[in-house]
Amino acid sequence: MPHSEPDRPSTKRQKVDAVVKAPSGPKRGSTIFAPFRTIGLVSPTAVPFASIPLGKTTFQITTSVGRALQTYDLKRGLNLVFVTRPQTPADITATYAWKERVFAAWGNPQNGEPQGVWAFQRGKKAAELPLPADLDQPIKQLLIFGSWIVACAQTRIEVWKSATLEHYTTIFTAAAKKGDNEITGGVCNMPTFLNKIFVGRRDGWVEIWNVSTGKLIYTILPPAPDCGAATCLQPSPALSLLAIAYSDGTLVVQNVLTDKPVLRLNAGTEDAPVTCISFRSDGQGAGQDGRKDGVMATATGVSGDVTFWDLNKGGRIMGVLRSAHNPPSHTKDVRGGVSKVEFLPGQPVIVTSGLDNSLKSWIFDESPFSPVPRILHMRSGHAAPVRCLQFLPSDFDGAESGNKWLLSGGRDRSLWGWSLRRDGQSSELSQGAIRKKARKMGLLSGGSVAHGQTTTLDDLKAPEITCIASSLNRDGGIGAMPGKQMIWDKGNDKKKLTSAELSGMTGWESVVTAHKDDPYARTWFWGRKRAGRWAFKTGDGENVSTVAISPCGTFALVGSVAGGIDSFNLQSGRHRQRFPSRLTPAQLRQLKMQQLRSLDEVSKLQTRSKKTFAAGTGRHTKAVTGIVVDSLNRTVISCSLDGKVKFWDFVTGNLVDEIDWAPMTKVTACRYHTGNDLIAFACDDHSIRVVDVETKQTIREFWGCRGDITDFCFSNDGRWIVAASQDSIIRVWDLPTSHLIDAFRLERPCTALAFSATGEYLAGAVEGDLGVQIWTNRTLFKHVPTRQISDKEIGQIAAPTASGEGGQGLIEAAFEAADDGEAQADEDGVAAPVLDQLSADMMTLSLVPKIRWQTLLHIDLIKARNKPKEPPKAPEKAPFFLPSVGGGATGALVPAPEQREGERGANSRLTQLDQTRNQQALTSKLLVCGASGDYTDFLEHLKSLPPSAADLELRSLSMGDGDDASNELLHFIKALTSRLVARRDYELAQAWMTVFLRLHFDLVMANDELLAALGEWKEYQAKERERLDDLVGYCGGVVGFLRSPRT
Repeated sequence: MPHSEPDRPSTKRQKVDAVVKAPSGPKRGSTIFAPFRTIGLVSPTAVPFASIPLGKTTFQITTSVGRALQTYDLKRGLNLVFVTRPQTPADITATYAWKERVFAAWGNPQNGEPQGVWAFQRGKKAAELPLPADLDQPIKQLLIFGSWIVACAQTRIEVWKSATLEHYTTIFTAAAKKGDNEITGGVCNMPTFLNKIFVGRRDGWVEIWNVSTGKLIYTILPPAPDCGAATCLQPSPALSLLAIAYSDGTLVVQNVLTDKPVLRLNAGTEDAPVTCISFRSDGQGAGQDGRKDGVMATATGVSGDVTFWDLNKGGRIMGVLRSAHNPPSHTKDVRGGVSKVEFLPGQPVIVTSGLDNSLKSWIFDESPFSPVPRILHMRSGHAAPVRCLQFLPSDFDGAESGNKWLLSGGRDRSLWGWSLRRDGQSSELSQGAIRKKARKMGLLSGGSVAHGQTTTLDDLKAPEITCIASSLNRDGGIGAMPGKQMIWDKGNDKKKLTSAELSGMTGWESVVTAHKDDPYARTWFWGRKRAGRWAFKTGDGENVSTVAISPCGTFALVGSVAGGIDSFNLQSGRHRQRFPSRLTPAQLRQLKMQQLRSLDEVSKLQTRSKKTFAAGTGRHTKAVTGIVVDSLNRTVISCSLDGKVKFWDFVTGNLVDEIDWAPMTKVTACRYHTGNDLIAFACDDHSIRVVDVETKQTIREFWGCRGDITDFCFSNDGRWIVAASQDSIIRVWDLPTSHLIDAFRLERPCTALAFSATGEYLAGAVEGDLGVQIWTNRTLFKHVPTRQISDKEIGQIAAPTASGEGGQGLIEAAFEAADDGEAQADEDGVAAPVLDQLSADMMTLSLVPKIRWQTLLHIDLIKARNKPKEPPKAPEKAPFFLPSVGGGATGALVPAPEQREGERGANSRLTQLDQTRNQQALTSKLLVCGASGDYTDFLEHLKSLPPSAADLELRSLSMGDGDDASNELLHFIKALTSRLVARRDYELAQAWMTVFLRLHFDLVMANDELLAALGEWKEYQAKERERLDDLVGYCGGVVGFLRSPRT
């Protein structure tokens, strides 16, 4: 329920029952935000990558990111070169690269999805293959060889002609008992076997089919009845040799001509069978010196290791590349496993991809020879869903990089910095020599299984990040703390002094993170993209719950789950303060005596402004959920699950003030905006409360979320609050009006939000997704109506895509053509009325541009300034080769002087006639309005005239015949008096009266009726001035009272 405090003014809250009638049309999307793109996706699916040589210098690697393909260039360091558009209607299930095209199969009819096979060329859709009408199985693999395109489904194989893309035939695997004819090992072809494909089945059989005739040629039986299903087929560089992997871990190199096994290896286990095989084709890598041919690589989808085999002399393991990719976590929060390994043709390079959202290339060293490759290039992202987001500030050294970097912490124990301008600059912040540490611990050896579950590189990283704080005011960039430095030191005080002296010259850490179930908060160098020197332990030894950095960038504050708050110096790593401050023994005895005396006294009610707190008291009783330092480093604000918001003195650590919302609600998070000095709190009653830091009072309460608030943030200008909740809706509230002005629904709940410092982007992380979705802000370049909306108007918005299809940049989103959805949104919107006056009690200015009435006031000066200082000069003679008008050498016809004089006279007469008509129109309007007493028509006509025309009209006013009905001067004064009484067009009426008196002052002073009318106008002018003075004085007094220390 809403919280109210009886001893404070009532809090302004949003209206629940709006008067505006809800629109009856369809639900609308977001009016403020437009989808832009999704960042952070490299290879998040189990679909194997596709590779193809590009000329003789490089290779292109294509991966699937759901409904789009991304192509990377190996020579450019795996830089992204193409992203396919349009998106496929369903998730991609198989890919294959052939010549200049990449083929992609998508859709699963068994789940009710559409299905198709598209061909892309340079990122654009080039062709589409026709599918049989009876195809009701998803395509798991594509293969192109010779003149055939082959697609492998569960129990059938579709064949097309590669030249015309027309469907050729359908092949069904041989009948067997239920399920045994399912294709589990995929399909492949072998050199010199014309029109032949090899198909691996669940029962272990490998069938050889002729795709041209559609006939079964031969069946290769498994070496033993208990080998299980065929899991992978791969032809070797040697002719007629085919590697077949089975589900029991057996790998057989079979001679398909003689149907006899050449090698039999135990390459896996029943729990981890081999799922991908590749052969090295450059003729080296085997033997003791690496100069022999015959290297094979195997990998499995349930581990992150790649095994290299020397197939000479019966076969042996040459080496194991441990943790090439993350293995799947035991809790299944972190994805892992190798999806494909492939040696590049004729190169000592192997490419691997994994379910950990990474693509890596490895190279073998020839001198000295190493059987295990080293990393060459890598592109990756989060291997688990993102948990927290934060844009780096834009006002730091090198401001051109502002609004570019986005920090994200995921459940995979990594901290990433994403570039919104160039994907190649995105990188993970290093946590030190993890592989070197793992090698010392024996985790990269063959006996690493003895270590239990901690056998991966990720287990040596810091725990999962739960909170991020940053301030770049003291960041030294790439030159901060040069040389080799310790990482996350937890108590070496001897090195801290030296480090502090060096960091004072070069800068120090600028990012602090809190970690799940860990008592240490860790620091990071943003400029060097690596871990920092310090690991700050909470004062009470409990786990860290939240962190913060002071605006100056010097102090880090750490909150614990037990309620403690500690401050550390980022330069030296030393503990500086505790909130509340630690008491000396003498202070502790004095505090106990005061508590004993207070028990004997009668408790008295005290107002909140007089409440004081003893030193050393006020500690939170439950977990601290948010810490904020104000912009002046004077006050620390903390919130906790105990329902209290506390204000601490930054220097002394003493409690200054507190807000108690217990037991009505618990505070789960807080966000602070330095520009307006407001702090917002998310509560467990699904509300957001906004507090003014200076007055310590609640000024806004926002309700409407139907679930727990997962994250929220201020807009860059502090005008909006954007919040995401468990009901999958992102809501936008307007702080000045307290209205819900925008809301849109996502497919799944949003778990993290961040608004860029320049207001261009809104970043969000969706539950279960590895990427970060980016929306653009339309209001930067276009006025967007922000009327109050109801829950019935909330519609679902299309999420940003990896390809950016349907997404819009800032300018495109602002000036897009009005499509059906936008047109409907405009129809639903309530048009803002254009009013000349909001209320008859308010003095209102006119809508006439300021320059017009200012020009009217100074028109004499303008005319004098524009008057020519000397007579016009005769035009200079043109060169001899150019004819001049009026010269004797030209053939042009020049009008005679009499004809030119006649034309000027005609034009002058026409101008005089137009001026006479305008003057007569104004005079007639003035007299007609004077007879009726309503001068609105006359004044509106006068407002529409330009300054020169208005000056001419005022000069042409006359006394008429002497009676009141024809006295234009009298009617003009009455017209201005009526405008003053109506409190409209105030500045324009003052300008007209000034010009009128300047022109006709002598006539006014000589006529009693005009003097009387002018005196009436002066009386109303004095009354209105006194009224405005009283109102301004009253407002000034109220503001002064509110700003005084007494309140």
